[in-house]
Amino acid sequence: MTTPPDLAEYLAVCREDVDRALEIILPSACPPVIAEAMRYSLTAGGKRFRPILTLATADAVDAATGTGPSRTLVLPFACAIELIHTYSLVHDDLPAMDNDSLRRGRPTAHVIYGDGLAILSGDGLLTEAFAVMARPGNQTEPALADRRLRAIAVIAEAAGAAGMVGGQAIDLQASGLGKVPSVTLNAEDLRAMHERKTGALIQGAAVAGAIMAGASAGAVTVISTYARHLGLAFQIIDDILDAEGATSELGKTAGKDAASGKPTYLSLHGLEASRRHAVEAADRARNALQQAGLSGRLTQLVDWVLSRTK
Repeated sequence: MTTPPDLAEYLAVCREDVDRALEIILPSACPPVIAEAMRYSLTAGGKRFRPILTLATADAVDAATGTGPSRTLVLPFACAIELIHTYSLVHDDLPAMDNDSLRRGRPTAHVIYGDGLAILSGDGLLTEAFAVMARPGNQTEPALADRRLRAIAVIAEAAGAAGMVGGQAIDLQASGLGKVPSVTLNAEDLRAMHERKTGALIQGAAVAGAIMAGASAGAVTVISTYARHLGLAFQIIDDILDAEGATSELGKTAGKDAASGKPTYLSLHGLEASRRHAVEAADRARNALQQAGLSGRLTQLVDWVLSRTK
């Protein structure tokens, strides 16, 4: 891929690559009703930030090592990340969770298909993600198989009970939902919840891209640190946008966090302090890159996270 000089153009090219690949990998040998429900949520658009981060990390490793391009190896993992992220949104919007009726500018899956089929479509997206990552294609070398297994393990942990699922469970408990005792989160608890609920998959997206691009163990560690701080900044900005953004621009219902009493950086720290926390997390992400001699698109993505409006 010829790298566009402009970040907006680069993001658009990566988004097109991901969307085109998603159209190919969506399962066809399944009942039409579940295929339609899965496609409905997956093709609704969105920023594609997580899969783009996977591709951008691989591009940064390629540039630093002079190897590659590794786009063919990495693209299935970028797609799998988007499958997992979309499944999480479908489940997150359910009446038993956030009970939202709008996502990516259109009615949520359970509004269109009902709770049962929405749950199943999320299950299908999640399971298909691991099928996509496990397929070797024409890349059968033992070294690549080892990379694939390592990357799959990273993403599984990021998406599971130790990561995104665990963070969502804490969020439910802190919001007083479900049949478990509610908890009150302090500042450290809130940060830890955000790092699991949102940050873990963002971190997994970057690390998987680095692994599949053949990054050294040291570079993988640095990229993991970078993405952990980036993920926290991303979620803090999300908290701010929920309070300040417009539904028409966000593509989801604005003001839901405050209305439902969800713990957020704004509810605990206030607006100005939340902005400072986001900037501090972004600075830590940039510093991690500088120490490893990595920058380029990864640094630009930090700036994009801080300045985004949706």
